[in-house]
Amino acid sequence: MSDSLTKGKNCYLGVFFIVFLTAFLLLPPVIRAQGRKGYYRFPAIHGDLVVFVSEGDLWSVSIKGGLARRLTTHQGEESHPAISPDGKTLAFSAQYEGPTEVYTMPLEGGLPKRRTFTGQTSRVVGWTPTGKIIYATQKYSTLPNIQLVVLDPATNEETLIPLAQAAEGCFTPDEKLLIFTRLPFQGSYTKRYKGGTVQNLWKFDLAHRSEAVPLTGDYPGTSKNPMLWKNRIYFVSDRSGTMNLWSMNLDGSDLKQLTFHEGYDVSSPSLHDGRIVYQLVADLRIYDIEKEEDYPLEIVIPSDFDQMREKWIKKPVDYLTSAHISPEGDRLVFVSRGNVFVAPVGDGRWVRISYKEGIRHRSARFFPDEKNLMLLNDQTGEWEFYRSPADGLGKIEQLTTGAQVIRFDGLPSPDGRWLAFADKNYQLWVADLRAKKLTRVAANQNDMFQDLAWSPDSRFLAFVEAADNQFLQIKILEIGNGKITAVTSDRVDCYNPAWSPDGKWLYFLSDRYFRSVVGSPWGPRQPEPYFDRTTKIYALGLTGKDVFPWTPENELLAEAKETNKNGEKAMPSPSSARLSNATRTSGSKNRASKETRVEINYQGLQDRVFEVPLPPSVYSSLTVGRKALFFIDRESRAAGRPKLKAMTITNRRPKVVTLVEGVRRFELSASGRKIMVQKEAEFYVIDAAPRKPASLADKKVDLSQWQFSIDPRSEWRQMFIDAWRMERDYFYDRNLHGVDYEGLLKRHLPYLERVSDRQELNDLIAHLVGELSALHTFVRGGDIRRPPDNILPGSLGARLVKDEAAGGWRIEHIYRTDPEYPEKFSPLARPGLKIKEGDVIVTINGRSTLSVDHPSLLLRHTAGTQVLLELKDSKGQRYKEIVYPITLSAEADLRYSEWEYTRRLKVEEETSGEVGYVHLRAMGGNNYTEWVKNFYPVFNRKGLIIDVRHNRGGNIDSWILEKLLRKAWFYWQPRVGNPYWNMQYAFRGHMVVLCNEFTASDGEAFTEGFRRLGLGKVIGVRTWGGEIWLTSSNRLVDRGIATAAEFGVYGPEREWLIEGHGVEPDIVVDNLPYETFQGRDAQLERAIAFLKELIKKEPVEIPPHPPYPVKKIKK
Repeated sequence: MSDSLTKGKNCYLGVFFIVFLTAFLLLPPVIRAQGRKGYYRFPAIHGDLVVFVSEGDLWSVSIKGGLARRLTTHQGEESHPAISPDGKTLAFSAQYEGPTEVYTMPLEGGLPKRRTFTGQTSRVVGWTPTGKIIYATQKYSTLPNIQLVVLDPATNEETLIPLAQAAEGCFTPDEKLLIFTRLPFQGSYTKRYKGGTVQNLWKFDLAHRSEAVPLTGDYPGTSKNPMLWKNRIYFVSDRSGTMNLWSMNLDGSDLKQLTFHEGYDVSSPSLHDGRIVYQLVADLRIYDIEKEEDYPLEIVIPSDFDQMREKWIKKPVDYLTSAHISPEGDRLVFVSRGNVFVAPVGDGRWVRISYKEGIRHRSARFFPDEKNLMLLNDQTGEWEFYRSPADGLGKIEQLTTGAQVIRFDGLPSPDGRWLAFADKNYQLWVADLRAKKLTRVAANQNDMFQDLAWSPDSRFLAFVEAADNQFLQIKILEIGNGKITAVTSDRVDCYNPAWSPDGKWLYFLSDRYFRSVVGSPWGPRQPEPYFDRTTKIYALGLTGKDVFPWTPENELLAEAKETNKNGEKAMPSPSSARLSNATRTSGSKNRASKETRVEINYQGLQDRVFEVPLPPSVYSSLTVGRKALFFIDRESRAAGRPKLKAMTITNRRPKVVTLVEGVRRFELSASGRKIMVQKEAEFYVIDAAPRKPASLADKKVDLSQWQFSIDPRSEWRQMFIDAWRMERDYFYDRNLHGVDYEGLLKRHLPYLERVSDRQELNDLIAHLVGELSALHTFVRGGDIRRPPDNILPGSLGARLVKDEAAGGWRIEHIYRTDPEYPEKFSPLARPGLKIKEGDVIVTINGRSTLSVDHPSLLLRHTAGTQVLLELKDSKGQRYKEIVYPITLSAEADLRYSEWEYTRRLKVEEETSGEVGYVHLRAMGGNNYTEWVKNFYPVFNRKGLIIDVRHNRGGNIDSWILEKLLRKAWFYWQPRVGNPYWNMQYAFRGHMVVLCNEFTASDGEAFTEGFRRLGLGKVIGVRTWGGEIWLTSSNRLVDRGIATAAEFGVYGPEREWLIEGHGVEPDIVVDNLPYETFQGRDAQLERAIAFLKELIKKEPVEIPPHPPYPVKKIKK
């Protein structure tokens, strides 16, 4: 019987096993495999294998999906893999030594080999049919354009494809035809983009070297990522409104849509043997060309997900967003990376206020009772205020509700009852914490409210708002009745109100001292007025009865004091006023406020403005203490170093003392006894006295043990929602371009669970915010894992080619620049050196240049140091020179400078010096230097070319346009010599502007302004199309950002300008890829020809002076 039972049992188990196995095999791989679904990017396919990126590493997986295998583990990011035609080698971009370079490794795994030495981003594009690597770089371009390079892995020899612009590409099997994407991604995550930098496909015949021709010029949107299979081009395009796979013939005909995704873009496709793998948000999918089938790859990755583990923040000060001192000055409260900490001053316990992950605190302050903190966080999904015990042990109480937009740092009143704050919609709010009532007390149409300041008795709130003329004005809110009164005019900027502790004076800063550093318009480069030290300190006498504390003693005040001795009421003397300027404080500020009652006589208040006897300077952060004023003095806007100073409040030899130099911020405690000071990354608490601390080091708050942990997954979720929320709150259009913004968040949130590193989070955020379809939407930065090594080679400022026969590396070209500025010269072109192009570098610091793959390996970490070169000249003679390599960024600047310099020489040569040339790389404050260097030497030419091609934008368009609008309206004729004109340095000749597809932002504003103001013609091609301006102030908790388009631009005709389309030139000229590579600049040539013709047609001459008058007496 036991045998029978055993047999039956075995039979039963066998059947069960078969059923179980069958069910198991039918399960999707994601369920049966041991692992987790990740976030997959940059796929590459070859045969039945797919390589992709997840967690910043390379993985491989079967084309059927399933369990992936990790190929790399380095801390830097690996990306853009491409598999060789024979399926044996993997090329990819990586950061093993710092800069992103091209590496190869066996497909089955192995030691990566470095292939490029550009020192800047080199992105793998693919392989040629004969097994050479194609990569994209700016290394070989003087004007910063992306070009394609073919690298032979057998010899490491490189061949630059002869196109001035080419970002992606693939060859036909015979390698005679290149299908390429001309322009790179323009940088802004803007779906359905149709501006001038839109990506399109072109075709280049390498065999005949004829000019490249566009293939997808019929469509104004994006066409990119070309791939070839059986004489058809496969690519990605947003012709349907969403990026999908398309195909066409080699001549661009027979266009077909292959995939039909809606709402999620296809990206990063790779084709092999009739199958295309591509990314769709976090997933990879396969499109089978022959079968016309599209299906997902179900992949799991067996990883320890190291970047999802608890992470320790070891330098919290790097992420500091808020720091305040307790009323008695014995503790500080910090907000770092969204977390709140209370730090002891001296011995004591560090307190972390909330351990709840995924919440961002923007600010924290002590309430006056010192027992509680005011917190501002996003726990509810919107920004609300809370009260928390300062010891971290009690319950946290929510104080406000109903937030609909970002709120900023709140300020509790001295009695703890009221809380004032402003929000992003230019509204000012006051919360009654006792009655739990929130009131909007003011709204502004010009800017946000700032500089909130409570009176000592909590009955008044001073604040600053922008008047309609943009000047800052101080107003006072009476809490009892809601009345708001302006206490300064809108004639000058007034800001930083600060109440005296006795409530009798309201001090403030005002910019009203205007003495120009420049005395007249005469001199080189059009000297203009410059006001440096404009700020002074003032005080409003609130009652009209008190004597200003700095009023000198005089006989009338003496009489008043004598009268007072006889029992009659009299005005207090300055010395007694000094004492009354501070409330006697034996406890907290709360107690002080009960002893003080502020009275304000508004009648004639603006006439009771007293000037504190200090010279004008660059003051900020004014605070009033019991015995002194405390403030930061930069001393000069140009090169000042911020110093914390104190000025004694007395009329008896008042003194000004520098307490601490190099201050970033400070705050006076509510008791008036202590001051928190931040100096670089260190904090100090010093006595609030007008004397320099004997030893600042003894006052330092010990932050050495301050570290804390975060949960990356919770933080990523918070940042994702925060990015969504800040786009909503900062975007210029409250209707968000009509997009279902709530729906977008819901559609993208599920993918958040797949994110496993910070780069993937940026990718997902970009998918989300791109739906707003606005330029200036950049997603970048954050706490991205970096490689441990950042090995930066020095540069010799030259193009080198390997010459084994000559025994080294030949100097093919030394980059040159404007000889007026020798500090910018190439290291090989410095005065006194005999190095010439064609010479061969044999050794560097005694090591043969042929002993390494590239000379840059012998120049690592040498920038700015002496390096010994042994060279061989054209006659074979050896010689030695000491050179000083430059940084890679300086080399890029040098290459760009050569492009600028050669444009200038061409203009001067072809116009015989009649036309001037100015190139502006960007419109930032530092770029005004380019204008000064290049405009004023040619201001008297007959023509001027202003070149804003590749201009990256900024905000100084008005500076340049203003100069160009100057007119010569009369002439001075001296006794001897040529006449000269007023307005000085006005340009009298003919002008044109050159623009191209990379003219962006404020460069576009300048271009459009130049034309609209009638200054001349615009020549080139349509520009980027980004004209909704931004501040880049909406930072995420780890300092990353998804910038928001904040300020739309429209013209008097009530039409939005430039955005999404770009500036259309008056004369369209394209610098075509092949002929531009050969050295032609068609746009510049057209500008020269246009101006020469105009100068000939409408000559620009100085009118001769009239006959001199005859004033002799007529007989």
